[in-house]
Amino acid sequence: MVDEQAGYELKRAQHALRLAMDAALHPLGLTTPQYAALSVLADTPGLSSAALARRCFVTPQTMNVIVIQLETSGLVQRRPHPEHGRILQTSLTTAGQQRVTVAYQVVRRIEEHMVAHFTMAERRQFVNWLQLCSQTLEADVPSGEGYEQPQ
Repeated sequence: MVDEQAGYELKRAQHALRLAMDAALHPLGLTTPQYAALSVLADTPGLSSAALARRCFVTPQTMNVIVIQLETSGLVQRRPHPEHGRILQTSLTTAGQQRVTVAYQVVRRIEEHMVAHFTMAERRQFVNWLQLCSQTLEADVPSGEGYEQPQ
């Protein structure tokens, strides 16, 4: 049954989280992908759009649109890389830092609500299980090994 499959439930939870984040970020003038980009840049300033796309799980083309929107809104700035002039490094502006700080608090409340019925030990275990799932699949995906086609 589809409702008993781990992947289905994971996608269902991700979808519900995305809807909640979209609704909560809207008053801040942000989308969830824009928040993701700002969050990554807060942790790792100076990334190229391609590197930012990888970190945010979107295509380079999608990230280019996101960065242009954020730049137009005055939340990020791009400057040529000092050694590779064709590469543009993206970083937060002061307004971008302020916005992501507020947005982080909004998203944190949603995440807290999502796991409100868990004990602290269960929360840690839940995150550990998600990390283990990601690590296991990421190790297998490049080669495609271990995934037999149904006969």
